[in-house]
Formats: sequence, C-alpha cells, structure tokens
Amino acid sequence: MQHEDLAYERKLRPIWESIEIGNYKKALQDVEKMLKKKPTLQCARALKAWAYQRLGRTEDSAPMIAALEEEQPIEATTLHALTLCYKETHRLDKICTLFANAVRQVPGSEELLSQLFIAYMRIDDFKSLQSVALQLYKLRPRNSYYFWAVMSVVLQALRGPDAQNAQKAQLLLALAQRMVEKFIAENKLDGAQEAQLYLQILQEQHKYGEAYEFLQGALCQKLYPGAPVYLRIDLLKQLNKWGELNRLLKELLLQEQDRWDYYQDYINSTFELIKAGDKPEGADYTVEMCHEFLCDIIEAQSKKIRGPYLARLELNRRMIEQRYAEEQLLGDMFDMLTEYFELFADKPCCALDMKLFLEFVKPALKRRILAKKLATGIYSDNLPDSKEQMQRKICASQIARYCGVHAIVSIDELTMFFTALQLDYDHGYKSYGQGLLVTDMGPSDAFALLAAHVGYERAWRMQSSEAVIEALCVLKILLNDSVNNFHGKLLVLQLYHRLGLTQPAQAAYEELDIKHIQLDSLGYLHCSQLANAGFPALARSMYESTLYFFLNDTEANSEFPKQLYNFGTFSKLVEIIDFRSRLANSYQYMLVSVETLLLMVVSFSGILSQLLAAYRQTRPKPHEDRIRWEKLHDNRDLTIFVSWDPPGEDDAALEEQQSNGASEQSQPLPTKPIGATLEERRERLQKLSYEQDLDLLRLRSGLSRMLFSLVELYLSRTTIELGVAEELRDNWVTVMADIRSKGHVPVSGQYLVNLLPSRLHLYLSLPYERVFTQLADFALDLWRGHNLERLTEAADRCTGDVTAVFETMKRAIDTYHESVDLLWHWKATHELVNGCIEMISLMVFVMAVCYDKYLHAPATQTLPNAGKKAKKQPTENSAADGSNEAANSLVPEKERLALVTKVLRELKQRINEADLVLASWKPPFVIDDYLSAATERLSLMPKYTAMIKIAIVENCLTEVRELRKLLKDKLKLMSKAI
Repeated sequence: MQHEDLAYERKLRPIWESIEIGNYKKALQDVEKMLKKKPTLQCARALKAWAYQRLGRTEDSAPMIAALEEEQPIEATTLHALTLCYKETHRLDKICTLFANAVRQVPGSEELLSQLFIAYMRIDDFKSLQSVALQLYKLRPRNSYYFWAVMSVVLQALRGPDAQNAQKAQLLLALAQRMVEKFIAENKLDGAQEAQLYLQILQEQHKYGEAYEFLQGALCQKLYPGAPVYLRIDLLKQLNKWGELNRLLKELLLQEQDRWDYYQDYINSTFELIKAGDKPEGADYTVEMCHEFLCDIIEAQSKKIRGPYLARLELNRRMIEQRYAEEQLLGDMFDMLTEYFELFADKPCCALDMKLFLEFVKPALKRRILAKKLATGIYSDNLPDSKEQMQRKICASQIARYCGVHAIVSIDELTMFFTALQLDYDHGYKSYGQGLLVTDMGPSDAFALLAAHVGYERAWRMQSSEAVIEALCVLKILLNDSVNNFHGKLLVLQLYHRLGLTQPAQAAYEELDIKHIQLDSLGYLHCSQLANAGFPALARSMYESTLYFFLNDTEANSEFPKQLYNFGTFSKLVEIIDFRSRLANSYQYMLVSVETLLLMVVSFSGILSQLLAAYRQTRPKPHEDRIRWEKLHDNRDLTIFVSWDPPGEDDAALEEQQSNGASEQSQPLPTKPIGATLEERRERLQKLSYEQDLDLLRLRSGLSRMLFSLVELYLSRTTIELGVAEELRDNWVTVMADIRSKGHVPVSGQYLVNLLPSRLHLYLSLPYERVFTQLADFALDLWRGHNLERLTEAADRCTGDVTAVFETMKRAIDTYHESVDLLWHWKATHELVNGCIEMISLMVFVMAVCYDKYLHAPATQTLPNAGKKAKKQPTENSAADGSNEAANSLVPEKERLALVTKVLRELKQRINEADLVLASWKPPFVIDDYLSAATERLSLMPKYTAMIKIAIVENCLTEVRELRKLLKDKLKLMSKAI
C-alpha cells in the first residue's frame, strides 16, 4: 500500500507544478485521468478543487471541498492542498478545523500538531495556541514547545479577548511568569530569547525591580550576554534611578561621543535629579554640571563632531521650556545657533539640526534677524567657489525660508530669489555634480527643491499658474540630472495634483515606484485624489492594485509569526501582531474598498444586465458594516516631505503670547513647552486632516451602503431588505447632519507640501445629502406603493434634483470660462464637474434597477403594504404575497413604472445637455509666448516646456473625452427605459 501511495505521489507532482505555473487546464486534464483510475484519491480531488478555484470556478470547487471536509483527511499532501484552497478564499478558520480533525485521528503526530499550532496562529487564537503547544511539549519535551505555550499566554494577556480586562490580563501574565520561573528553578532555561521573554513578562507587569535584578544577575549575564544597553536604560527610567542612569550615560557618552539618543537621556536624567533635589555621587545634578560635562567632551575632541554641540542646544532648549530666567541660561540661543552654523554649515544635515531649535529664538522678528546674519557674506552676486561654500549657501537659504524671510518680501523679490536659486542649482550641478552614480543625489539638488517651494508660493500669492509651470520646469531639469531624487518626484506629483492634472500626476506617481507597504503609508498622496479625477479606468486600475496588496499582504503577514515562533524570536511577536492589525484596519484600505464599489457603478460601460452581473460578483452586503471603526488606523507617513515653510500664523501668535507671559522666577516651573514643536505641529495637522478624512469615509461608506441597500431591495423584494434600506437611509441623514455640524475647514493650500484638502469638502459643497436622501425616499415609497400623490411629489423632487445637478455643473464650467487664468481654476472646476457626473451616474443605476424590476414584474403580482412595521415581518412569503386588502390600496405597478420612466427621461435629457456643455469645455492652453519667455529666463531646454504644455492639454482633452464617454455609457444603461 505504501508503494502505491508513493507511485500516486509521483504522478501528482506534475499536477502541482502545472497549477503553480498557472497551467490550470492541463492540471485539470491530468487530474481527471488520475481520478478515472482511482476516483477516491483525496489529494487528486483537492488539487482539482484548487485548480477550479484558480480558474474562478468557485461553484465547482466548493462541493468538492465540502465532500473532502466530511471525509476528514489525514494525508499530508491532501491537507496541504486543502490549506491552499482555504487560504485563497480567506477562510483561515477552516484550516484549524481541518487539522483539528486530523489530530483527533492521529493524536501522537508531532507534524500534525505543529500544523494545527500554525493554523491557530494565523487567526490569533492564542488560547488554542497554548493548548496545542503544551500537547507538543508533552509529546516531545523541548524548550521551544514549552516557550511557545508561555508566549501564547503572554499574547492572551496583551492582545487576546481578555486584554481589556486588567484583572484577567494580570492573572495571565502572572501565570506566564510562574511558567518561566519553574524552568529557572529546574535550571532548564538555556537561551537568550527565553531570558528576553522573561524580562518582557516582568516589564508588562510593571515589575521593573525584579526585571532589573534579573538583567544584572549571573543567569541573564550567562544566557543573554549581548543584552542591549537600552534595556538597562529603560529599566532605570522606570525605576526612577536617575542618579545611576546619569552615571551610566556619562560612561557611555565618553565611549560614543556622537550618540544623540544618549545625550537626550543624559540631559533628561539631569533635570529629573534637579526636580527631585537628589545629589548622588558621580552624577550631574545641576545644569551647570551638565554643561561642564558637555564642554569637556567638546574640548577633548580630536575633530569636531555634532553630538555635544547639539546637546548644548538641547540643554538650553530644555531650560527655556522649563521657564528658566534669561540670566540663568547658559547661553543665548541666537548666539549658540550662530556658532553651530559656523561649525557645521558645510554639512547637509546642519539646517535640519538647527530647525529643531529655531522656534526657541523669540520672537519671530529675531529669527529673521538670525537668518540674515547667517547669510552675511554668503548671498552675493558671485556664485559659490567651492562645494563647501555652496553647502553653506544651501543651509542659509533653507533657514531663511523657515524663519519667514520669504513671507515678508514682495512678489518681485520672491521672483528674484527663485531665479537665483535656479542659477545656483545650475552652477552647482555643472561644477560639482558631474560623474555621480545614478543612485546619488546631486550636491546642489536642494537649490532646485527650494526653488520649487518658492515658485509655488509665488503662484499662490498671485493666484496664477505661471509660476507653477516654472517650478515644474526646474524639477524636470533636476530629475533629468538626478533621476533618483525622490524629493523632486514627490514635489512634481504634488504640483500636478495642485493643478488637478490627473494623467501627469499618474506618471509622476509611477516614477516614484511605490510598492508593498508604501501603498498604505504613501498611497494617500495619489489615490485619495482619484475618485473624482475624471479618469475612472485609471482610478479603478490603481484601486484594484492597492486592494490586491492589502488582500494578499494580509495573508502573507499571517505567516510571519510562524518564523518568529520557529526561531524563538518572541520579542517581535507583539509587534508583528500589531502590524497585522494596523494593516487589516488601515484607513487607506477601507476607503479604497468603498471607492472601488462606487467606481464600479459609476464607470461601468455595458448594459444593465452586465452591470448587475458585475455587481453580484462583488455582492456587497449593505446590512453588514465591514469597517471596524473603533480599530481604524491612520497609517499615513506625513514625514516623507522635507518642508522649509515657516510655522503658521497661529503658531507665531501662540509663541508670542506665551513669550510675553513667561515667568521670570529663578526656579524652573514644570509647565508645558512654549509654542508647538515640529513634532507637535505635525501631529496636530495629522489629527486635523484625519478627522476630516474619517468623516469622508463615513460619508462614502454611508452613501454606498444606502444605495446598495436600495438595489438589494429591488433584487430580493423582501421586507427584511426594506427594513435594512430604511435604517441605512436614516443613518445617512444622521451622518451627514453630524458631519456638517462639525464645520470642517479645508487645510490651507498656501504652501506646496501642505496636505491636499480632503475630498470631504467637495461632497459638502455639492447637494449630495439632498439628492441621495430624496432618491432613497422615492425608491422606498415606490416599493411601498401607498399613495400616488406622494409618489408623484417624490418623483418631481428627483427630477428637480437632476436639473439642479446639471445646473451646478454648467455653472461651474461657465465660471471657469470667465476666469483669466484657466489652468489655475481647472482643479476646482473639474472636481465639481466630476462630482456632478458621479451623482447622475448613481441616480441612473438606482432608477434603472427600479425600472427593470417593474418592467418585468408579473401582471398579477402586488407589492406588500409595508412601512416601518415591515421590519417586524420576518418571512419572505408574507412579504411576497401580501393581503387582498393591502393590494387594493397599492398604486398599480404600471403607474409606478411611469414615474420611474419620468425620472429616467429627465436624466436622459440632462445627460444630453451635459454632453453639449462638456463639448464646449475649453482646455487651459498654455501660451507659447509665455513658455518661450520662461525658457529664456530659466535657461531651460525647450523640450521641458513642450512636455509640460503637451501634458496639460492632453490631460484636459482626454478627461473631457472620458467624461463624455461615461455619460454615453449611462444612456446605454437606461436604454430600455427611454
């Protein structure tokens, strides 16, 4: 029998290979031949089901998988094939059942138990993990199995169902501690990861004293001799042993004098000692002692390094934060930054270093004076003589912008500065940027990047697109010289989105080559603008690729803990589980999922039956809100842009107010920092924008669920669906009222790297709330069919909404044509037009579904006399039949069909009129004379200006064609009704 199994296994191997390389038809042919000889062969049937799945024939694979489940297979290859089937259908819980059944039949199999452990690990069933790990340890007493059980207990406490119950979590952690201590008592602890896990358990219980004692003990020194020093530092912080921490950090700093993190902790420990009034021997417990130690390091240096100089600035910053009187400070921040600039301005990191402390030069006027002082002798008519001098000029220019020097100059002066930056870039590239590797960034690239910021600011002040085109020209030259400068690519993407040019923005996005996890952290830069960008096919492609990442990466990430368990790397397990959770509940993932469904309807180009077929494939379930709102996570990376724009006016006003009210007491006061630090401003901006984007998701999710509930109602015709649709209609009204009540204000567009305004403001500016609420009311009243007068009024409101939407679109284009600078107003106009077309498209879909159902309804069929009470009727039969009395009170279906036809005819008329309006929509042609002048002034090659002109015109003409085609597709969708 064993030889026969081996023979079949050899014959099955080519089938595996055929499926893996995508040759599914050949795999099916081969497996059919094998099943003719042996129809009961489980692995062959599992492979057949897998091949069917890969072909998209789930209706054929499902019965085969169900039959195999009933048989409860135990053979390894069959189990593996079924596991792959479950993975591809995202039914990971079924894998657990599969191996649990196998383990019951073969209880002594280490391999099956290991696979069962991995299956529970994929679905984060930590309690079952503990049970299986202990079974494995009982079967084979190995430390690894035992500590799998320990870690499973820890995960139950930290991330399991009982994690929110502090008492249960504490009991679980205490159990894990006892399990490890049992091994310690028996002298069985034998690995660094086991020791590290014990430390983690103690720390999670806040038993920092025990953890520190174990860390310093002989056993830990033996098992975990390479324990990182940060463990000791963190424990000393938690134990408030500031004196010991201070002494330790002094020792470490004498060995590594450029460790910025050590300096920060050292200075913090000094202030904690001052606060506590302790004076431990060998520690620095006054700011004077701390300053002296830093000066000693500086004086002992054989070559200048930034660490101790930055530490002096940090010490001074902390003293200002703690409200020390001016005479108590160990130096003036103005003078200290000047000294730092003189020492390190030839390093590219100098301006970034200084940026951390510039806000503590008070007031804003003094910062501008500092910027001018730093530029003394640098800004001149002569170009830099050396690479070092050029870098000093870059640093001075960046600091000048951050200090607000550009904010107070005239537009003419800003133009002169823009031209000077471009000339500096050109000189720097020709003098010092030749012969670099393709992956290197040019030494003068910062000039071009800064020029782009200045160019956009000029455009914003003048409300004109000319300066934006100049900025794009500079960036095109930069990317030609330095092809991998991602900062330049980001700015190009941002500029095109500022102008509302989707196609060039797509090209810029593709140049960035964003992939994998960046689709989540950086996808917002582009994807958030596509839903109403006028290019539905492009948007669908982007959304589908993004969804593919989320769906497949979630599956891939479920395998990471397997490797961590296998190698005993327990310290990273919680981090990986949290990462998986953040990814599975990513805001970007949820928004793209919702937008994809809406876009499927808006962009569809076939007839209604084809659209309904596509709809049924996705088959959204409106009654199920798949978004776990309480777990949504904002994974955007807002640090990707390097900004030199000055702090906002609100920050300046706040710092002036706090500066004027600062205490002059001699003793430091434990108060909040003055003003807002860079990190605090970034967090505030992220919070503000996320609040708006969260409401955007609520709006779009509520809209899609309500509309799809109406479609489900007319497809299923049950009172259960009626209750869902009524509830979602009410929820939509509530959500919209709540969003409007918040009074959201768009993010300012004054600076180039500010976040783009949320699309929420577009939908709030258009009559989305009224249009879709009245559309839902009409569809629901139609279904109930009670009152002809009420139905007629509802139909009239819908036709009025169609007219209002068309008038809004026409008015937007007319206003655009009246503007002086068409390109500058293109973005606002095309967003309004796309929003209007989306409203029309969604109305067409719902009305077409209603028309189709009434057109094909049997002549004798009546709809139920259902209202709010319909929610209490649980059966389909009662809904479908109705009573004779109810039937007599219903509006005849013929008349309801006529009302739907009336709305559809209004839609047809307005769509035809909208097509004529779109045909008259002028693209924002860029004047050749202007481009020639820009080319001459900026010394740009003609090809760059030509490329920009072509990109602008092609984008606008293509968008108009796409929108006109989309409207024609809507006419095709309702062709039966009109």
